[in-house]
Amino acid sequence: MYNPQLETFVQVVEAGSFNKAAEKLFISPPAVIKQINLLEKSLDVVLFVRTHRGLVLTEGGKSLYRDAKYIMQYCKEAVIRAQNAMKEVNHVIRIGTSPMTPAQTLIHMWYPLQKLCPDMKFQLVPFVNTPENAREILKNLGQNIDVVAGIFDDTMLHFRQCAGLELSRVPICCAVSINHKLAKKEKLSIQDLYGENFMLMHRGWSNYVDMLRDDLWKNHPQVHIVDIDFYNVDVFNRCENSNDILMAIENWQSVHPLLKILPVDWKYTIPFGLLHAIHPSESVKRFLEAAKQTMS
Repeated sequence: MYNPQLETFVQVVEAGSFNKAAEKLFISPPAVIKQINLLEKSLDVVLFVRTHRGLVLTEGGKSLYRDAKYIMQYCKEAVIRAQNAMKEVNHVIRIGTSPMTPAQTLIHMWYPLQKLCPDMKFQLVPFVNTPENAREILKNLGQNIDVVAGIFDDTMLHFRQCAGLELSRVPICCAVSINHKLAKKEKLSIQDLYGENFMLMHRGWSNYVDMLRDDLWKNHPQVHIVDIDFYNVDVFNRCENSNDILMAIENWQSVHPLLKILPVDWKYTIPFGLLHAIHPSESVKRFLEAAKQTMS
């Protein structure tokens, strides 16, 4: 792209000397001087006046410095655009996957999607589900990961700075240890939760969860609500070890082999779908439209 000697020139201008520029570039001062000499020769422009007090930019040097940063930034952006263009051509949809964001839903949709988009390919990108990763991945969807499957609502989307395509409303269920007395049941009632610790995401995480929380708080105070801050494997381990009950969805059946996820006799649901960038690429837009058709 641009002449790398241009970057050396900018470093020299900003550092004020060949020696300081060499330190920043991790090369020797003579190598810096050689690059500047070659640049002046190729441009047929004297860029610096060397004095015993240091370097002084010539008028030509000042002009080049004003344009150099723009040239360098434009070239870097051109490379990014070229890389993105290649992604568009390949039609590869990168799906982030973790225990709490399983890709099974998309795998089940694979054949219908292939009929609608025969040129599209999936690439699974595993990641560790931590608060820090969730924040960075969802805020930067479209860079390394295009879509993530999971539960969401408008509050969470706003907080995580992303968008979501709702594929279905999934029932809010309960996860219990396979050794818990309630594990023998096929379906729970609210009364089954009386006297139990019920692990629930903190207030403000989801309007749908807050509605359930308010109902329990007002009408079923016998249920002891325990706040949790994040869904990860540690929370599932805690549920199994403490014999508490955890709010869950059916899609998490395979997260922990010692937990059983049971439906509850209530009408509380939460949106499940695909999280994506607020301004997705054309390939992702096409994929999302196909996913919508598949589920309709």
